[in-house]
Amino acid sequence: MKQLIIHCGADSTRMALMEDNKLVEYAAEPSQKRGIVGSFFKGKVMNVIPGMQAAFIDIGQKKNAFLYIDDALHPNLEKQPRPKPSITEVLKPGKELIVQVVKEAYGNKGARVTTHYSLPGRWLVYMPFAGYAAVSKKISPEELRSRLKDIGDELREEEEGLIIRTVAEESDTESIQEDLLQLRSVWQNIVEKGSRVSAPAVLHQELSMVQRLLRDAYNPETDELIMDCSEQAEEASAFLGLMLQKSPPPIQVYRGSEPIFDYFGISKQLDKDFQRKIWLPGGGYLVWDITEAMTVIDVNTGKFTGGEDLEDTVFQTNLEAAAEIGRLVRLRDSGGILIIDFIDMSREDHRSSVCDRLERALAGDRMQHHILGWTRLGLLELTRKRMREQTVL
Repeated sequence: MKQLIIHCGADSTRMALMEDNKLVEYAAEPSQKRGIVGSFFKGKVMNVIPGMQAAFIDIGQKKNAFLYIDDALHPNLEKQPRPKPSITEVLKPGKELIVQVVKEAYGNKGARVTTHYSLPGRWLVYMPFAGYAAVSKKISPEELRSRLKDIGDELREEEEGLIIRTVAEESDTESIQEDLLQLRSVWQNIVEKGSRVSAPAVLHQELSMVQRLLRDAYNPETDELIMDCSEQAEEASAFLGLMLQKSPPPIQVYRGSEPIFDYFGISKQLDKDFQRKIWLPGGGYLVWDITEAMTVIDVNTGKFTGGEDLEDTVFQTNLEAAAEIGRLVRLRDSGGILIIDFIDMSREDHRSSVCDRLERALAGDRMQHHILGWTRLGLLELTRKRMREQTVL
């Protein structure tokens, strides 16, 4: 069972997602500043850099956003020109266009934007020009995938693209169609507003952190939602009612004297899990270093001495570390390149088991990730989609 615990503070809203009493996701959003990933802007091309195959777009933020050539071409691969043109053939300085933010600005880099638009709903992701219907890879068996794809093909119009989301596994055609109609209306409003305003301008703002969480991670049939603010609980209930097209389940409002994160033990877990050195239950420990280029995680045996021999001790420590790293990657929202330095193992079956354990620990991750395998130096490479800066306390 999952628990979604939300603290509504004066300066920020904080969210914790618990699975079987373990903290697996954490996020905070300032009250006066909502993130821009997923938002649509009308932007103006300021510079076109052929050597980078990219353009810089003024979207009204502190730094100009950047748009790669692949994100400026048609979203349907079959309609893209061959060979790939120069960015100077596609965009000229002064051109105004609708873009969507896919990655927040971080460090010295501005936000990354695309013209491959997508609008996520409860049951599907709507792409106005993708030209295909697809089904989440997490849905099986094949008969169910085929049924859902047929629904998508039946509902979409000529240029439209749809991806049926995992939560739609047991949904009927009517629910998916309602979602599509709503998302299609949002897109039409974006286009209409874009025709009226001059760049730079905001055309559509992505949902708040709480609303995204309810849309993407909350199952009203099985999960608990607990908030410490009755006003925001009422807003969340109204949002759920619109999203589910029915009366929403009740939201628990916490009224205790102790802060909600202290009451549920979240504060202690956060203090422990965001340290540079993190102890494992069996006595080993991790060292977690974040650089500009990548995240490096080192595994050490520490106080763990419980195996029958050295190889078994190393194997057991690495198994425990893999499970914990999978949870912490989600919790810290680590993105980009991750390098894990497990303790050296001589047996191939042990390396395979450790990799499998990490994959299982990441099975519930809502962010796209890939375990690339072992390098010749015995390091495990992992990539995970980065949309926002890594979470820090």
